[in-house]
Amino acid sequence: MRVIAKKKLVEYYTIHPQAKTALDDWFEKTENAEWHSFADIKKTFNSVDYVGNQHYVFNIKGNDFRLVVVIKFTPQNVFIRFIGTHAEYDRIEHIEDL
Repeated sequence: MRVIAKKKLVEYYTIHPQAKTALDDWFEKTENAEWHSFADIKKTFNSVDYVGNQHYVFNIKGNDFRLVVVIKFTPQNVFIRFIGTHAEYDRIEHIEDL
């Protein structure tokens, strides 16, 4: 998979260094993955949730943080839409529209 754009992860963990190791781990696993379905993602990240409209939510660092991405299986692209705390995530009304 190709993650677009790692810069968002770096910017986030520069401000929140406690998320760095977990986000780097997520990035490495995702870049090395070849997902073709939600089931493939679940094999890599058991706690991922599908929330509609090609949006997937990952728990980061034991659910301290949430990462929302759009996954396009055919071109093998992952677009980062949101990184934040669980509380910040809970305030999003229409996650599938990010």
